[in-house]
Amino acid sequence: MTKKPTPAKAASAVVARAKKIRILLMDVDGVLTDGRIWLFSRRDGTASEIKGFSAYDGAGLKLARAAGLRTGVITGRESAAVTQRARECEIEFVYQRRAAKLGAFEEILRATGASDSEVAYIGDDLPDLPVLQRAGFAVAVANAAPEVKRVAHYVTARSGGEGAVREVIELIVKAQGKWIEVSRNVKA
Repeated sequence: MTKKPTPAKAASAVVARAKKIRILLMDVDGVLTDGRIWLFSRRDGTASEIKGFSAYDGAGLKLARAAGLRTGVITGRESAAVTQRARECEIEFVYQRRAAKLGAFEEILRATGASDSEVAYIGDDLPDLPVLQRAGFAVAVANAAPEVKRVAHYVTARSGGEGAVREVIELIVKAQGKWIEVSRNVKA
């Protein structure tokens, strides 16, 4: 029977993984949003999609950029709202309509020269599992599926769309010893 690590050893392992991170990737629905997809019906029979994003996550993404982290999203859906939010938050890698996410992950590794151990990935549901199993720092949001939580190195205290991404960014930036400088100098 394998012994479960003590909380101190578990925390130490998380910090060790976070120190290596150069690239932060994440899912969108359920991670940058609370997972709800609002459809606004129009008189002509069409619908417009509405997504809600956390301002805390947006500020966190600016902190990530100031700390030198490269960021990206890999999502199965395509949405103009995601394109707009990625532009606002200066997210470098934007992969939409990627139900099979591992291909996008590998494209990002090739483009950046990063190794698996230098990438953090935040997910919440089953399509995220292949990437989470490869990422050096696999993160599940608090409201993630049980299967996702089981493979994660870290589970956030906050739910998706409620500052979970900011929580992970702070953890990484603090582990890398950049928090004081970055938090003082980040521009809104």
